[in-house]
Amino acid sequence: MKKKQAAEAPVQKNDTVTVTFEDLTHEGAGVAKVDGYTLFVPYGIPGEKAKVKVVKTKKGYGFGRLLESLETSEDRSVPACPVYYQCGGCQLQHLNYGAQLQFKQKQVQDALTRLGGLDNVIVHPTLGMDDPWNYRNKAQVPVGMSNDGKLEAGFYQKRSHRIIDMEACAIQQDENDKAVQTVKEIAGKYGIKAYDEKKHRGTLRHVVTRHAQNTGQLMIILVTKGPELPNKKNIIADIRKAIPEVTSIIQNVNPKKTNVIFGDKTIVLWGEEYIYDTIGDIKFAISARSFYQVNPEQTKVLYDKALEYADLRGSESVIDAYCGIGTISLFLAQKAKHVYGVEIIPEAIADAKRNARLNHMQDITDFAVGKAEEVIPWWHKAHGIRPDVMVVDPPRKGCDEALLETMIEMKPERIVYVSCNPATLARDLKILEDGGYQTKEVQPVDMFPQTTHVECVANIVLHE
Repeated sequence: MKKKQAAEAPVQKNDTVTVTFEDLTHEGAGVAKVDGYTLFVPYGIPGEKAKVKVVKTKKGYGFGRLLESLETSEDRSVPACPVYYQCGGCQLQHLNYGAQLQFKQKQVQDALTRLGGLDNVIVHPTLGMDDPWNYRNKAQVPVGMSNDGKLEAGFYQKRSHRIIDMEACAIQQDENDKAVQTVKEIAGKYGIKAYDEKKHRGTLRHVVTRHAQNTGQLMIILVTKGPELPNKKNIIADIRKAIPEVTSIIQNVNPKKTNVIFGDKTIVLWGEEYIYDTIGDIKFAISARSFYQVNPEQTKVLYDKALEYADLRGSESVIDAYCGIGTISLFLAQKAKHVYGVEIIPEAIADAKRNARLNHMQDITDFAVGKAEEVIPWWHKAHGIRPDVMVVDPPRKGCDEALLETMIEMKPERIVYVSCNPATLARDLKILEDGGYQTKEVQPVDMFPQTTHVECVANIVLHE
């Protein structure tokens, strides 16, 4: 019996076609159809008619490159960044900000409906920023060598490891841009060579800067291949002279062949080990490798919403199952009787305990190292702790299945789920709903304007 041949695609590689975009993917690419065949085209906007060159075809879909907009959408915007179309840092600068917020609300709604089967959950309009630029308080910038032997620093070109040298980034705080450029110039002055990832040699791998918006403190981290940093004293002196507001200069050593930024060894070259910042009334100590939200203004919006959904009256026990350095835990402790935080990273728990002391909350908080799905049952068995409210803020992969089972078994009255990935949020909400919970509402928050990323907070209650 002859094998049935697959129907040939109506377009072939290098064809030029005229299309009308119908939708956006979760990565922000335009979606168009040619005789039922789907084309994904970066920078396409729904409603626009455009000429597109087909660059790749697969059995059921293909990819195109936008050649010319024939009918331009009112949602199209001129990118503020001169290297936007080369750099991989942002994906939505060509879309005006109101349309970005609608896109993110739809992204969350579509994930809940398609992946979670949750058709009746209210997804509120995305909470955006008045000024959606220059918001990032942390820069992590790879360093390379140009063809003429000079240091360059910038983000990687899309789908490559070629550095796009830049003087300023439209979504970084100005203080970080200035610090990165200054370090690049000073390191170049003293002949410091950039790390070559192919040959595994050179010195400077990354420049990382952290700026505390509410205190003005600035940390500069030089990530090097080895512990040696030629002309170290001169480099430190020049940085301090050029940037008087710097409070901390750190060296991190990463000798591994990896694209992970930080290594295990961190050395204070000058100043303090920590900088300090505030979110609302809570003060945080931030080290070189601490996880700390990069958009301070929207972090306050996100945490206020989490606090609202927790609905604390002062008598509740709360468990924060991915507590990090205690950011959400301490926010909740303002209104709870006691907050228990658990996190698998020991350094983060050490920071959480330090932050609790910093805010005089050590008596109403407890932090433990370990897997949440193991520590929480132990708390219950050994100490009789049964939470009234549980808060989870997992990584992009979502909650561990064992943790979801633990939450269902312990039956807290309310669960607040802070998510950075609508797809895994939808999956986990379905499991919780099958376990006796109801998702009342989801609030998207735009933590990362000009990019496709969206955070959201889900309000989940035990089904009566």
